[in-house]
Amino acid sequence: MSATLLIPAMLLDAAFGEPKWLWDRFPHPAVVMGRAIGWADRTFNHGTHRKLKGVLVMVVLGLSGMVIGWLIHSVPDFGLLEVTAAAILLAQKSLVQHVRSVADALRLSLQGGRRAVSMIVGRDTANLDEAAVSRAAIESAAENLSDGVIAPAFWFLVAGLPGLVLYKITNTADSMIGHRTPRHEEFGWAAARFDDLLNLVPARLTAVLLALAHGWADARPILRDAPLHRSPNAGWPEAAMAVVLDTALSGPRAYHGEMRDYPWVWPEGRRDPGPDQIDAACSALWRAWGAMLGVTALIALI
Repeated sequence: MSATLLIPAMLLDAAFGEPKWLWDRFPHPAVVMGRAIGWADRTFNHGTHRKLKGVLVMVVLGLSGMVIGWLIHSVPDFGLLEVTAAAILLAQKSLVQHVRSVADALRLSLQGGRRAVSMIVGRDTANLDEAAVSRAAIESAAENLSDGVIAPAFWFLVAGLPGLVLYKITNTADSMIGHRTPRHEEFGWAAARFDDLLNLVPARLTAVLLALAHGWADARPILRDAPLHRSPNAGWPEAAMAVVLDTALSGPRAYHGEMRDYPWVWPEGRRDPGPDQIDAACSALWRAWGAMLGVTALIALI
């Protein structure tokens, strides 16, 4: 049943994305999740036992999200509301649009490319050259393909809308409080660890889909480079994207004025990517999406 509903949800998201006219009038569910997480952060992230408080907050948020998903699923409307909710919580078209906007801006000016990529990455962008802007956009494309498309679809297949909502609220919490900073080291521990757990399978599935969608059958470079990434999961889609585009990714970059010497992913690839490689990454996003749609259709037929 979940696979049958996921197919129209994926198609709706791919066709309409996130209509600005709608979300200018109503808060997007991800925004509502973010407000709830922000409130919990302000209310409970102080004093003692911060790690325990963070665990309890994630339990409450996760259970609340699953209940909301179950209530939507229970509406007797032949799954129309559930399909709509799933489509809203997928992010294929909006991801492609955000990544492609970097290529479009970079073709006009380096400064425009820096501004565009600063909207989708957390690293310092003020001094990036064209190759570094392009790498940042491609890396964001790979990681967000897993986080924003394949992982939500995977958890919808596994546990229906409750599973999808649980994943989205966990992923949102990780992006907001799952950082190793003095403020969130303890309070955000549960969000970060749970997000790692929920992405364990989807991240690797994303790598497989990217590779197979491009006819890449040699898993050795992906297996070699993915574990070098600072994240236990993000390295998998990034390594797969690097090899199918033949472009070296990751490498040194600055965060908050501090240079970090991260290893290269697929160091054999080209070191001077530009807008054309960003466009190729957008095509790779659609190929992987198509592969996931095909897998879902096969499951629906079983």
